[in-house]
Amino acid sequence: MSKPKLTAEVLPFLRRLKKNNNREWFAAHKKEFKDIETKVKMFYHHLMEALNTHDEIEKLKMFRIYRDVRFSHDKTPYQPHFAGSFSRSGAKLRGGYYLRIRPGESFMAVGFWQPEKEDLLRIRKELELDSHEFRSVINVKPFKTAWGGLQGEELKTAPKGFDKGDPNIDLIRKKAFVFRHEFTDSEVMGPNFFNEVSQRFITVRPFFDLMGGILTTNLDGESLLD
Repeated sequence: MSKPKLTAEVLPFLRRLKKNNNREWFAAHKKEFKDIETKVKMFYHHLMEALNTHDEIEKLKMFRIYRDVRFSHDKTPYQPHFAGSFSRSGAKLRGGYYLRIRPGESFMAVGFWQPEKEDLLRIRKELELDSHEFRSVINVKPFKTAWGGLQGEELKTAPKGFDKGDPNIDLIRKKAFVFRHEFTDSEVMGPNFFNEVSQRFITVRPFFDLMGGILTTNLDGESLLD
């Protein structure tokens, strides 16, 4: 059985939308957009099915193409991309998966983009105590090959209550714990794109398992879910 594949018109349509990012053009091409959107959503639903073979996904959120321009200098009304996120289910499972399809700027990402204040403090306290397991997980060869290095915003100095001389300050400064992989247009439209995305999602499970364990226990290893 062949793997799901994005249809050939996806990227050309998005290129045209970027060039003609106005309401008049979009209204004239609304039916074409809806047809393409339906097929793209099917691709994302197939990805969710693949994720559910090794994880538990609570929901798929497809982001709307309409931009909120109220507080933006950029007044173009549409996002020239398709994007969706997959949320892991239950209080015990944390983290999420993300995929964006945009000409010349497609990427997938995983991790913790904007952790809640309490979660961020818990992660930092764990790293302050011992970062060995965390570093081992993200530096093992299959993971490193699939995702590269840790990304996300970070403070310029130590957060309040932490020592800037801490040997783990490079991790403690992080405000997000995210991994990202970019794709070329030819990769996005190639026959192996679905497999590439699926396999990279699989490789992140040790990281999610570790972080889930951290965020559902206290520093003494006692469960917070009871």
